[in-house]
Amino acid sequence: MGHETSETQTENAEVVSAQDPHDATPPGAASAIGGGPATEIPNAEVNDGVFQLTIKLPHEPHEIRIMVSTQEQMQDIRQTIVEYPDTLQYSCFHLELDGRRINDFIELSDVEGLTPESALTLVEDPYTEKDARMHVVRVRELLGAGGDRTDTLLGIDAGLSLHDDLAVTATTSLPSANGHADPTSSAASASGTGDYNLDAPASWECLMAPRRPAPPKTVKALTVSHWNPPPPSLRQRGHLLYLLVTTLEGDQCHITASVAGFYLNKCSNTKFDPFPRTSPKDLLRHSLLSLLSAISPSFGAAFQALSDANQQDRDPLSTFQPTNAIPASPWLVSPASCTLTAHQADLTRTQESYLLGGLENAETLRDWNEEFQSTRELPRETVQERVFRERLTSKLFADYNEAAARGAILVARGEVAPLNPTESDNAQIFVYNNIFFSFGADGVGTFTHEGGDAAARVATGKDVAGVRRLNQLDVPGLFTPGTVVVDYLGRRLVAQSIVPGIFKQREPGEHQIDYGGVEGKDVVATHGEFVAPFSVVSKALHTKKHAVWDKEGRRHELEGSVETKGLLGTDGRKYALDLYRITPLDIAWLEEHWIDLPHPLEASSEVKTNGDSRGVGYPHRMAVLRPELVDAFWKSKLAEFVNAELTRRKEAAVEGNDVFEPAPSSNGTALEPIVTGGGAVTETATETATELEKATATKLAEADRPAERVDVSGFDLALNPDVFNGQNPATPEEREEQARDERHVRDACAFLTDQVLPELMRDLDQGDVGFPMDGDSLTRLLHKRGINVRYSGTIAKLARGKGPRMLALQALAEREMVARAFKHVSNRYLRFLPVTFAASCTAHLLNQLLYRGADPAPTAVVDDEMRRLYSTAELGFTRVDGPTMRHDLEEEVRRRYGYTLSDDWASRLPPLPMLREVAQKLGLQLVAKDYHFDGHSCPVSPDVDAVPDRGRSPVTANGHFAANGHATAPAPANGGGGKKKKKARDASSSTPPRPSIGVQPDDIVNVVPVIKDAAPKSVLAAEALEAGRISMAQGQKELGQELLLESLSLHEQIYGILHPEVARVYGQLSMLYFQLEEKSAAVELARKAVIVSERTLGVDAADTVLSYLNLTLFEHGNGNTRLALAYVQHALELWKMMYGAHHPDSITTINNGAVMLQHLRCYHESRVWFEASVTISEQMFGRQSPHTATLLYQLAQALALDQDSKGAVSRMREAFNIYTTTLGPQDKNTKEAEHWLEQLTQNAVSIARHAKDVQARRVRRGPMTPRVTLGMRAQPAVGQSALEVGAVPETATSTGGRRRSLLDSRSIDELLKFIEGSEGRSRAGTGSGTGSSATSSSTKKRPGRGNPKRRGGLGTAAATGTGKSTVGAAA
Repeated sequence: MGHETSETQTENAEVVSAQDPHDATPPGAASAIGGGPATEIPNAEVNDGVFQLTIKLPHEPHEIRIMVSTQEQMQDIRQTIVEYPDTLQYSCFHLELDGRRINDFIELSDVEGLTPESALTLVEDPYTEKDARMHVVRVRELLGAGGDRTDTLLGIDAGLSLHDDLAVTATTSLPSANGHADPTSSAASASGTGDYNLDAPASWECLMAPRRPAPPKTVKALTVSHWNPPPPSLRQRGHLLYLLVTTLEGDQCHITASVAGFYLNKCSNTKFDPFPRTSPKDLLRHSLLSLLSAISPSFGAAFQALSDANQQDRDPLSTFQPTNAIPASPWLVSPASCTLTAHQADLTRTQESYLLGGLENAETLRDWNEEFQSTRELPRETVQERVFRERLTSKLFADYNEAAARGAILVARGEVAPLNPTESDNAQIFVYNNIFFSFGADGVGTFTHEGGDAAARVATGKDVAGVRRLNQLDVPGLFTPGTVVVDYLGRRLVAQSIVPGIFKQREPGEHQIDYGGVEGKDVVATHGEFVAPFSVVSKALHTKKHAVWDKEGRRHELEGSVETKGLLGTDGRKYALDLYRITPLDIAWLEEHWIDLPHPLEASSEVKTNGDSRGVGYPHRMAVLRPELVDAFWKSKLAEFVNAELTRRKEAAVEGNDVFEPAPSSNGTALEPIVTGGGAVTETATETATELEKATATKLAEADRPAERVDVSGFDLALNPDVFNGQNPATPEEREEQARDERHVRDACAFLTDQVLPELMRDLDQGDVGFPMDGDSLTRLLHKRGINVRYSGTIAKLARGKGPRMLALQALAEREMVARAFKHVSNRYLRFLPVTFAASCTAHLLNQLLYRGADPAPTAVVDDEMRRLYSTAELGFTRVDGPTMRHDLEEEVRRRYGYTLSDDWASRLPPLPMLREVAQKLGLQLVAKDYHFDGHSCPVSPDVDAVPDRGRSPVTANGHFAANGHATAPAPANGGGGKKKKKARDASSSTPPRPSIGVQPDDIVNVVPVIKDAAPKSVLAAEALEAGRISMAQGQKELGQELLLESLSLHEQIYGILHPEVARVYGQLSMLYFQLEEKSAAVELARKAVIVSERTLGVDAADTVLSYLNLTLFEHGNGNTRLALAYVQHALELWKMMYGAHHPDSITTINNGAVMLQHLRCYHESRVWFEASVTISEQMFGRQSPHTATLLYQLAQALALDQDSKGAVSRMREAFNIYTTTLGPQDKNTKEAEHWLEQLTQNAVSIARHAKDVQARRVRRGPMTPRVTLGMRAQPAVGQSALEVGAVPETATSTGGRRRSLLDSRSIDELLKFIEGSEGRSRAGTGSGTGSSATSSSTKKRPGRGNPKRRGGLGTAAATGTGKSTVGAAA
């Protein structure tokens, strides 16, 4: 689905993108499947080949008109018709133009004689058995006739989205129909935040969707009849299958599906007579839907009611089924989804395999390898060919990933027989659904000297990453097998498509492998046909052609690592295998941490160990540098080369030498990139060089000579991936070259530790980039910078004692290390454990990790009957207690990360975020309830100790803020802010189970696989997006918008509309449109980003939270402030769930919420939120930081609005003093704070005098209303700088590079008039949410502000999130 804007071209883009078959529904197709109303397009013909096409139908309404593009295929038009609300009954048909049948696989532009005025005719086709089965499956989905679909791959509530329910809850509380704030409404009712407690612990309720009423039934049952399949004699007469329908009236109807359609037959439960029934009337319909309408009087009304229920308050994106992505499974599921009553009786659930795959189930068997390779061989010359190729590739990878994961689950559960049952468990191999499965363990001793099973497990993950890298490079003539790694119940399984010839027994003397190492490094094979494609790969990966030696000392020249293998398949294709070592070893790490007792590291006779890992070696030797690090290292060296050339040129210019001769290459060859002073970059063979060339072009632009060029062909840097890997050069020249290669690899390792890591720490410490929210976002940030996760311990060491932000980073890194260590420890117990013990084992280990009560931790719960049944099972997990678990985790962290945990690390773990981290890493789904690990409900402990209060609102003993000096009691944070809403929410959801101590086996309701795939990203869609950004940056607005819309359309066409990449492009485009003042389009795109992120990444993923934060900004800018506040609260609550209290970036989010509250004229609530942001700033930056001064400046303005003139003067004086100390008296911020301090002081004196006069004369002065509000900022993504966000231009300007100016834009005189109340009421309340600082002083303190009961317990210094809002942080 596209997005709506006021501009014509944006509307057109919606129509184009809506026709993609992956979009599941064309405009308005949701009448029966959960969409919205049809979109009418008045213009018959639009630009760029988009027009309205008329389709003539055989039945009512006899004609429809749909928007199409000439670039679409006819099968896309078919899909649109199938899902259009008026044509849902059609599924078996073809289209004709002037009596000629149109091929379904040609583009619309290739249809001869087709014009915008043409009309296509829909002609119903005879059914085949497959067509009939697919028709029945579709009808069952449309009717809601099926019960819950039990799926071994998809978890409970997979693809859940909370956005619609959140929006409905927020909008239903609005007093006005247009969704805008009522300026006269009270604080609590207007904002819905009166009860929200920023300091309350996280609650699992924020992850739960309210229960919706059961949809209306259209039929009681629709199943395959027990008379099915037809006997051979009747199959010859056109009978395809038999159905049994029970209507709402209670009638049982036996139906025959024939080649002509569906009709009532004479069968009964005991009599077989499948011929047409003549009484009461002869009914034959081509569609089963039409037949049901004819035989059931109540069907039509029920079907319409179902359609209305599906589309009520639901975005179509919330109901579509993902086609190119596996939906995310939440780690906490509603108790209502886990009860026995949630499982409905449905006979057809057992018949789905037959309906989907046929009687022989042969239709589900696919030759995956042939499909992968033939897709890769598709033409890619034109844009249309590239779109079709990438679209087919995306769909194929999605299908394969799903099939591989399903097969891996069966293999792990022991449901598939091995091909070699006599081998050990780790060495067994399997074939299922034409996919080859093996375990990620060293079953045959390949990695004996590399670390055994630990090395084999890591190698499989590296192999998937290597295959993904090659798939992204898309080298012509080089193929890779489909590869997926699945972690399930403690076992790692590798699923690969079967390469033709891989099992072929070759002639004696022939190697099983054609290129690379055959048996480790002992036997090496070479083949001339692999040199050319492997050289392209080497160039892209910045590795070199190098020499290796076999066990007999013979020299072989290889492109790529000796571990990388080339296989010439029997289909004539060249396959690249074993891509787990495409980059060099991280020799610096291995020399420090790897200890190989039987075979010491040949490059280092003295194995060094530090204090953290003494006596405990790294578990494997598969520590390689990340490709991102190699790219960054190469770019840095190229930048040095360019700088050196520029320096030499300038020196030559000074001497009058106009001739520039580039330095010759050391090997006589020249690389292709040429960088020119004008920024033009010629095409290169590798995509990786492009970014660097652009960067160096900028450097060259600084030169004085306009036409000068720098030829970088003299730059030659490539790494040898096989150094430090047992190679023994024979000659002095070879040893010299080997030493040079070793120096280059050591330089790359030093670049990682000396430049990349310190730069990351500096950026995070100074707040230049978004701070990670959880372990997953931290991991992605490290990988983006080229840092391996094994450096988490190094990061924790560098952060130790370096300030509050670094302490927060240290705590997050420690949490991630412990979670990963727990995964490895639990895998040891789960690996060979019978499936029936998995829940008991996992629950017991979780309790030993998290339980902190005074009493002994809960013991393992094991069913005695199961124990007797599996008498030989090793139940070692039952002997694990708390001290044993903590010791094992400490050892794992020591070995894997070179880091020693402190003695009190276990007590500092926040239980709920830690439980979430572990559950997501193991694929656990737990029932949502309060888990007690210390005798209290699971709290979220802050990672950094709170800074003591310094004169602002006191903090009560329970950690809640006090308002106006009075302690406030904690109140339920339900996001709506009222008891009625909480009661309504409680009434709509089932009562949660009674809390128990720790995690019980029954609390683990499901385990889903954790999947790593090798699917590449679309190059074409990314190119269009980047081109649009560049055009916008260059001021070419129209071209930029056209390219951005084209990129959006390409993303939707290639990936399908429900895909993480589509969610990201929605978010990026929404920010760009917001900057262009296209606020409606920005809001629409941001909503889509939220829903797609929730359904594909998870309702509590970091990207989902950031999408909510952006939507908050856009909704507020669009006038929907109260809805924006609901999103803020929900995002804050998610943040608490993910991180805990006091996240470093939560200042921005809480500030934005305070701005919104001021916009709604909820001054006291706004003041409390500002106080919370000041407290967190003191924790993160210190009391004397300019960051804190800016927030004190804002708080002073908020206090003025809240009629607290004394507090306003006090805070402004603090801000002025800090500015004077840190920035100097001449700084703009210092002077502005000084002016404000003077005016506020004068105003406070005048207010005090006036108050005395009022008291004397019994006169009450009217309350003040604000004119302006503070500016809002967008929350940067994890690892993204604030400048990259590019939020609102006025507030995005930085002062000093890191400090934003939030000063009011009006003059002091004008503001003074406003503060003193001399401006009329007609100008009050007009503050914008995107502009300047809120500033107004107060007159008289409002009565009752200090009453905690009236205030509803607002408070909190500990709002945790970069934008987590909470719609329910129930205490």
